[in-house]
Amino acid sequence: MPRILLIKTSSMGDVVHNLPVVGDLHASVPDCHIDWMVEEAFSSIPRLHPGVDRVIPISIRRWRKHPFAARTRREVADLRSRLRQTRYDGIIDAQGLLKSALLAWMANGRSHGFDWKSSREPLRLFYDQVHAVPWSVHAVQRNRILTSKALGYAISEPPDYGIAARSEHLASLESAFPVRDAGPFAVLLHATSAAKKEWPDNDWIRLGEHLAAQGTISVLPFGNVEERRRSERLAARIPGARIPPALGLDQLAALMSLAQIVVGVDTGLTHLAVALGRPTIGLYCATDPAATGLYGSSRALNLGGVGMTPTADEVASAMRRLQEIF
Repeated sequence: MPRILLIKTSSMGDVVHNLPVVGDLHASVPDCHIDWMVEEAFSSIPRLHPGVDRVIPISIRRWRKHPFAARTRREVADLRSRLRQTRYDGIIDAQGLLKSALLAWMANGRSHGFDWKSSREPLRLFYDQVHAVPWSVHAVQRNRILTSKALGYAISEPPDYGIAARSEHLASLESAFPVRDAGPFAVLLHATSAAKKEWPDNDWIRLGEHLAAQGTISVLPFGNVEERRRSERLAARIPGARIPPALGLDQLAALMSLAQIVVGVDTGLTHLAVALGRPTIGLYCATDPAATGLYGSSRALNLGGVGMTPTADEVASAMRRLQEIF
């Protein structure tokens, strides 16, 4: 049984973009066993895929904050020991950064990565073999091309993310935030990592008013105190809007899997909604969706771009187009 180690550690959107590789591998490498090394905060994502046999959580973000702490030294030593115990037929570093290259170097087996023209950092010395992958293709395709070149198979279109919310996560969501009998609802993902990627409050409110007029509830999740304040600010002006309690990643996946539609800014959760097969609209205000936008689903639409903030009317029109298609 061929054993493959995938290294895609962060961020959330990048981890989601690597999910189609799992389906490619099972279709092209019979009886393969797939392990996936990922930052602990995002370990729930590869666990959603039935084709991943073992998830190996790591804590690089925490280790960097306390590099000389006894706990850090112990956890790194334990990881190195675990990696050396398994002989891999292929180690694929799809992250392409120094931190991930070091992880590939620590593992036991033939390692593969991007060549120097295909990655942000010169990492050739860390791998047994490197491969040229064009920057011009979407991130999902870069991951798929790298892995196919490393293991010698052809990829087919379209990509299949291969995940669905699990029954235990749906039950957990229902306990925390009952929505099954609440009627149709939309999940509005307003939170993002950079202020320049945010969509204006007035547009969220206009969109929420449009949804309410159609009998659709706006659900406004949050991830921290500042994001909760914004959810509260928006909900106060959107008729019938609801704010869930703080939800874990598994519960958020369950929530989005039940939504009539998901509208979100450039953030990992918006990509996760696409991977879950939900009708999704991505709002781009400061980044180019051609490189890392919503991808691989006929139920997903990207709006905007660098310096091209979409309007609420454009989003409403996009929603109508998705409703007409499906």
